[in-house]
Formats: sequence, structure tokens, C-alpha cells
Amino acid sequence: MSDRIQIARIDAETLQVPIIGTSPLIVHRWSHKAKQQMLDAQQGKKKVKEIRDPQADYESSLYRIASDDGVKYGFPVLGFKAATISAARFYGKTITMTQLRQFMFFRGVMTELDTQQLVEIHGEPQMREDVVRVGMGTDLRYRAMFPQWSATLNVTFVSSALDRSSVLSLIDAGGMGVGVGEWRPQKNGEFGTYQIDETRDIEVTK
Repeated sequence: MSDRIQIARIDAETLQVPIIGTSPLIVHRWSHKAKQQMLDAQQGKKKVKEIRDPQADYESSLYRIASDDGVKYGFPVLGFKAATISAARFYGKTITMTQLRQFMFFRGVMTELDTQQLVEIHGEPQMREDVVRVGMGTDLRYRAMFPQWSATLNVTFVSSALDRSSVLSLIDAGGMGVGVGEWRPQKNGEFGTYQIDETRDIEVTK
């Protein structure tokens, strides 16, 4: 009789899940200029007042994916993962967010323009102007917004721990109650919500 331990490989499944926005998506990529201003402030350097360029602010707020067809737009894949994992709150003690972080993995495209993986966003962006509170005062912000948008999420999950319908339910719940981008439901807003697009097929690979 052998006392050798035998461990089976973990069963996993990958889904290509089409989603469609149910409210506009507001994006706000941290530009090199904004990061430099934060660093200067932390180092005690005097802030130099600059003339506001709304078009430049708008352009720098977009996440871009370089391709042979030109530049495409994207959004950090971790935003969609965070929304899906946060949806565990809607299901009581059925499953925890810690478990979901270990059971689900979201993949995107790594580009030279950003140091994070992006999901391609399909839609036409437009400039949005908002009055925001900064400290004790207010300021204008110019960001990109996608009034209509869609995407496809690449999700790998441990199928021995979660079934496919549960993963899809979590994606739907995260899109409805958490959202992505600026002013999403998680941040007391109504933007960046989405749902699974039932007009397109879900692709499955083992």
C-alpha cells in the first residue's frame, strides 16, 4: 500500500463574457502631469499656476490601447474584477470576497501606454465638464465619457469551487450595484453600470 500523496490538477474554465453599459462610463486616467503635480506637492515644491487646457485634460483622461488599426480605448481590468468581487456582499454568507479573489481571475491587454491590463471599450467618447469640490473650494474637471459602451470580459475561474452560472450572476450583480469608473454606484453615483449582453454569445474554453 502506497502512502504517496496524489493531488489532482485544479479544474478551471475561461469565459469571454460580453457586457453592455446601462449608464454612461466616465473615465479618469491619471496623467503624467497629474502624477508629477502630486509628487511635487509631497516634496514641498511650489506649485506653478498653469493655464487650463480642457482638451488636453480630456485627452489625458482616456486609457488607450495601441493596435495595428490605430489607437483603441480601454479601461483597467481590475475595475471589473473589483466590481464582481464586491458583489459577494449581495449574497450574504454564501461566499466571501476573499474566496472570490482566489477563485476568479480577470485578464486584459497589457500596453506600453499603461502599466496595467486594460479591457477594450467599444464606444465613442465625448468631453464631459463637471464642477467638483476640492478642499474648501470648487474646480472644473474635464474627463472623457462613453454615453453608450460595451466590452468583453475574459474571466478564468476555478470550476470545482464555482459553477458558471454563479460567475455570471456575480458579474451581473457587480455591474448593477457596484459599477466602474467615476461616480459609480459604489461611490454614491449612477454611472458606470452594466449587465451581461444577452444579444451576444458567451464563449467557453476549458
